[in-house]
Amino acid sequence: MVTMRVVVDDMVPPVRGDLGSYTRDLTRALIRHAPSGCDVEGVMAAHDDEDVAAVTTRLGGLARLTPTTLRRRELSAAWQMGVGAASWATGLVHSPTLLAPLVKHDPDAGSQTTVTVHDTLPWTHPKSFTPTTIALQKALLKRARKHADAIVVPTHAVAERLNDIADFGDRVRVVAGAAPSSLRLPVVPEQRALELGLPPQYIIAKGSLDPRHGIVDLISAMALPSAPDIPLLIIGPESWGELTIETVADEAGVPEGRVAGLGQLSDADLALVLSRATAFVFPSVGEGFGLPLVEAFTFGAPVIHSDDSALLETAGGSGLVVEADGPGHPERLAEAVSRVVEDAELRERLTILSQDRGHSFSWSSAAESIWALHADL
Repeated sequence: MVTMRVVVDDMVPPVRGDLGSYTRDLTRALIRHAPSGCDVEGVMAAHDDEDVAAVTTRLGGLARLTPTTLRRRELSAAWQMGVGAASWATGLVHSPTLLAPLVKHDPDAGSQTTVTVHDTLPWTHPKSFTPTTIALQKALLKRARKHADAIVVPTHAVAERLNDIADFGDRVRVVAGAAPSSLRLPVVPEQRALELGLPPQYIIAKGSLDPRHGIVDLISAMALPSAPDIPLLIIGPESWGELTIETVADEAGVPEGRVAGLGQLSDADLALVLSRATAFVFPSVGEGFGLPLVEAFTFGAPVIHSDDSALLETAGGSGLVVEADGPGHPERLAEAVSRVVEDAELRERLTILSQDRGHSFSWSSAAESIWALHADL
């Protein structure tokens, strides 16, 4: 029996962004699509019994789940230096992040270690992270360059950026993810829409007030005469540093009630909000994959997005593109949103493109690619 060890520690909160759902869904798919004579084992840091049991339940079909003797912080520090990693680096090892037992090993003896780089933001947009996070990511990437047999990335855009940072040669492989499997409509969507107070028409956006997300410019766009007279609802944290959605809207002169923050939504509420949106706007830059686009495509929302290279790749021509760089960004956003809201034919075309594009992403395809990658190695 050949066993693939998957590092599943990001399934235990807190984790950065959507890494927990990515790890869960990819591991489940790896279990479902394991070739004959292969199984999947989970590896995680030492956690409370309840956390271990929860991960085991959510990953039904695991051959076993093995916690290490170290808590997450200690495990990360140890593996960052290659301490205590050798015993975990035997056989097939796949990590959905850079956290992996990266040490010298013998591929000819059947040992393979692959890791995942979702984006290059710690290098390209360091202000979005703490110095500790940046230092950890850089240290782990340095070990990956030395010891990883392959580096999985979600887009060719990330592959190009990554090779500008460190030369990985032909070890970089592109494997796209998909929308979280838990992203499903509530049982009674009409009732939940009433409870949330969703208006008949609205624009939806997702992201923080971090400048690279473009949300500040989008809020400013809603104050322009060319902007449509429907609400902008924002999914995500309502503050970033000293900025808040309310103060940004006030300073931009947005009419009262035109912009509202929804905070963090449950998967069911997110699915509902996306399914009823007049348009979904994602003006972010520096993205590695653009999961919010895939989420919007899953529910056929008409999509407007920036010309970030990763988003162009993920959207595949299925959204309306707005140039992000240069002056006049709020004006361009207002014009694009107005076009989609006011042009029913364009909106219908974008809806069809969105629905079609949503079918391009699946966890089954991702898992089969990971198994094929290890077979190639």
